[in-house]
Amino acid sequence: MMAKIVKGSDFKGVVEYILDKNKGTQLVMYEGLFIENNETIAMSFNAQSRMNDKVTKPVGHIALNFSKEDEPRLTNRLMAGIALEYMERMGIRNTQFFIARHFDKEHPHVHIAFNRIDNNGNTISDRNERLRSTRICKELTQKSGLHMANGKDNVKRERLKEPDRTKYELYDILKKEVGRCGNWNVLVANMKRQGVEMHFKHKGQTDEIQGVVFTKNGYHFNGSRVDRRFSYSKIDAALQRNRLEEQKDMTILSHETITPSTSFYSEHNEISNGSLGLLNGSGYNATDAEANQEMADMLRRKKKRKRGMRL
Repeated sequence: MMAKIVKGSDFKGVVEYILDKNKGTQLVMYEGLFIENNETIAMSFNAQSRMNDKVTKPVGHIALNFSKEDEPRLTNRLMAGIALEYMERMGIRNTQFFIARHFDKEHPHVHIAFNRIDNNGNTISDRNERLRSTRICKELTQKSGLHMANGKDNVKRERLKEPDRTKYELYDILKKEVGRCGNWNVLVANMKRQGVEMHFKHKGQTDEIQGVVFTKNGYHFNGSRVDRRFSYSKIDAALQRNRLEEQKDMTILSHETITPSTSFYSEHNEISNGSLGLLNGSGYNATDAEANQEMADMLRRKKKRKRGMRL
């Protein structure tokens, strides 16, 4: 299960989007609303939001997306139960809401519309909501015995709208480039060739870097917003690991290039000196030379096979 969280200021817009009959919508649960039609639902939301007019975005909208593999067992009742527990854990309580299921996509999903101004006029906190949501989704997926999706790698890019489309383009580019670059200069150059600009955020007026921002198609994203693994500190750590691996590979390659050569000459000298018993006779003749050469060739082939196994 994955959640997409959106905040806004237009209750009428979100109500019409979620309850659009063209999406095969089924209203599965609601509370605190006058459910006669879209207009009365929006009026109910607006009336309560005026209890706290300091909040400019009182509209809460969350889409809970489930894996296609779980479709046979995901009844409206089960999905509503999961959605209610998700809301409770997220602190979305004592407020107006409705939950509706859509059938316009191949994967099962429900939409939650709620008032961020609760029944007492207090604001429902959105502090660290995305981090909390990710953790809660994982816990509820495991608790319900649902399929664990592979995160961003499983998202269908062609269905995305902006700015999500650009964010996932950045994710794909960064996943490839961060895995193969050894320093920031190379990363910056490679990203630029693919239409991505980068700039660093500094602490106050100092040179200390605290973050990185990526710009593509006119959209700006902090690294951690693209994905948690792409914060400045985590990219920096990954580049250092890549650099160490490169140095380690070069050291091994250098060792493999020099050591067999030295070993071969040592063994060749032993043959020439008769330490293998090939030249123990009092004289030296063509037969001895052929045997000597055959043994040297055999040892060379043996060393090549060993080198091949090590590589």
